[in-house]
Amino acid sequence: MSYADIENKIEMWGRDRGIIQHGKPMGQAIKTGSEFIELLDAINLNDREAIIDGIGDIGVTLLMQCAIQQVTFTQCLEAAFAQIKDRKGFLRPDGVFVKEK
Repeated sequence: MSYADIENKIEMWGRDRGIIQHGKPMGQAIKTGSEFIELLDAINLNDREAIIDGIGDIGVTLLMQCAIQQVTFTQCLEAAFAQIKDRKGFLRPDGVFVKEK
């Protein structure tokens, strides 16, 4: 299945459940935070299946947020990339990228 296909199915799922029409931005952001904590737990346990599920759940909540805000995920990624494309920095030994100031 293509990304566009699954994105469309997720949006239809959100509409069918009233999330997009009646959801609140902060409520959806809290849901994203909750799913993020689950992802952290899965990473800590090195549970690949739970990691995949956690990333997917975060993606769903972000797509719902985009629909509520009437923007596309692609627009958000493009805006983020425009900010980082020329960013320089270094990768710490723990794998975290630190941008130059």
